[in-house]
Amino acid sequence: MNSTQTLSLEYFPPRDIAAQERLVRSAKRLAALNPAYVSVTFGAGGSTRAGTVDAVQMLQNLGSEVAPHLSCMGASLADLTAILDDYQARGIRRLVALRGDMPSGMGGDTGALHHASELVAFVREHYGDHFHIEVAAYPEMHPQAQSVEHDLQHFLAKVQAGANGAITQYFFNPDAYFHFVDRVRAAGVEIPITPGIMPVTNYAQLARFSEMCGAEIPRWMRLRLQAFGDDRASIRAFGIDVITTLVARLLEQGAPGVHFYTLNHADAVAQICANLDL
Repeated sequence: MNSTQTLSLEYFPPRDIAAQERLVRSAKRLAALNPAYVSVTFGAGGSTRAGTVDAVQMLQNLGSEVAPHLSCMGASLADLTAILDDYQARGIRRLVALRGDMPSGMGGDTGALHHASELVAFVREHYGDHFHIEVAAYPEMHPQAQSVEHDLQHFLAKVQAGANGAITQYFFNPDAYFHFVDRVRAAGVEIPITPGIMPVTNYAQLARFSEMCGAEIPRWMRLRLQAFGDDRASIRAFGIDVITTLVARLLEQGAPGVHFYTLNHADAVAQICANLDL
């Protein structure tokens, strides 16, 4: 990793005391990596709003620069303003702006804003350049997009609205990432597009996540993981090897950094970073 490349981490709000203690342990351990910032997720329809704020405060107390996720789905303009005012008062200077999802089983009001590009524009209109805004990117296409081209136009709209950078959905095919970046650059957009990296430690969980978000697990990788059955140690060792190789190629070929989806665990991320001397 060269001096311009950055390392960042994502955590999610814990739901109980045991999970909170695990997050604190993981965050303290991974702080040794000196991440540029850490992000904190925001549940569907704002369902973890209070938990997100609590996690943000805890991570700030540990000395991290924190970038809370903010989604607009199901939120009124007053809701968004209250959240953003609070973050501004807490000294938050980064956001990850997302459309987000409605909680399953809930219909009704989808909120005042319906696209991440509208959320970015809202933040810029009311808060100027106070917040550095990251948005999502999908090298393998958003699962709800009508087409690859339609998905690219949605991404470009977020940039035009004022995004400073992007974090991708996780992927295991580096060519998908580089091809996406090439298409964005061909459209005249130069913001950093940081690859999102998912450590592989649990095949059943990974398969479930990938089905929901449209991330492709390559056939060779899926077959190897299936062959390990319930052998968690072998899955973890294989996953660390695969992700170490992936991150090395991404950084060597010019990615602006990496953003690890930690799932509030430190071991795999720490081992991958140690392998690469990050």
